[in-house]
Amino acid sequence: MAEYNPILSAPQGANVKPKRVGRGSSSGLGTTAGKGNKGQQSRSGGKTYIGFEGGQMPLYRRIAHKGFSNYPFKKEYVCINVEQLEAKFNDGATVNKEALIEKGFISKKTASLVKVLGNGDIKKKLNVVVDKVSESAKAKIEKAGGSVKIIEAAKESDK
Repeated sequence: MAEYNPILSAPQGANVKPKRVGRGSSSGLGTTAGKGNKGQQSRSGGKTYIGFEGGQMPLYRRIAHKGFSNYPFKKEYVCINVEQLEAKFNDGATVNKEALIEKGFISKKTASLVKVLGNGDIKKKLNVVVDKVSESAKAKIEKAGGSVKIIEAAKESDK
């Protein structure tokens, strides 16, 4: 058997034995087992749900919940700046969803909508085919000799 090694043992007070409740009156935690006398909390299963206000009508039931939420229908765009396209793409390349997935801008799983923004400068001639393009990005791409085409599926669903 191995010798006692103080380096491998737990520090003082780290391992505390659990209180053994309901083991007779002389134990100090007998009879009521530390739960007090009577009442809801002393019973087994005696707990209330989150939001319970002691029998008063809870806040979440007092407030009217009606109206329309656009949340299920919202569209989230992955925003890519012109300077990022300049850094990752070669001159004359086509920038579309497949190319952006290949370069690591968007993931295959999300298959999200793409918007090109005009932050930075671009000198390369790129053919950009995405869902949305800002006016400044469009101007910069066309000034560099590239072309911008917007995918129609996104435009139709915006109406």
